[in-house]
Amino acid sequence: MHKDEIADLLEEKYHALLNFLEVQDNEKWTKGPEGKWTTGQQALHLLQSIKPLNDVLSMPRFFFKYAFGKNDRELYDYDTIVQNYQKALKENNDFVFKASKNMKIPKLKDKTYILSRLQVESKKLQYKIRRISDKNLDTLVLPHPLMGKMPIREILMWTAYHVEHHTKQLQENY
Repeated sequence: MHKDEIADLLEEKYHALLNFLEVQDNEKWTKGPEGKWTTGQQALHLLQSIKPLNDVLSMPRFFFKYAFGKNDRELYDYDTIVQNYQKALKENNDFVFKASKNMKIPKLKDKTYILSRLQVESKKLQYKIRRISDKNLDTLVLPHPLMGKMPIREILMWTAYHVEHHTKQLQENY
């Protein structure tokens, strides 16, 4: 997938999420289905996953090679990344991203701030995607907490799917 397509896909997925959250009943921000995260926790989780990605993409490129190595395999397409992620979720049903373990329920007064931060971080990521070289997208890798090291291009495609995954959960269950 071309980097402009990835940036556009992220725009689309975050737009759908934010539109849904802005019109959703405020009561659902602090309440969720039994044993599941609240809407606020879902939004906070997405913020906790995009913020570190933006932070690391601001670092010098030599850091990536030193810290994580280089890609040594063929790139996966979007559908393969989605299938691999769904398979990993099934195999690790109790897995929760470290930053999202024991997450407190965000207060309703924090909703506007969290949604605003999600929008800003999404725009920052889209900007960074368009500026990074195709070579770096394909050769530099980052660690994914569930799926291991992935080329940056794949992490970005996964990020778009991750937003869609949580948006669908919210639309179907909240």
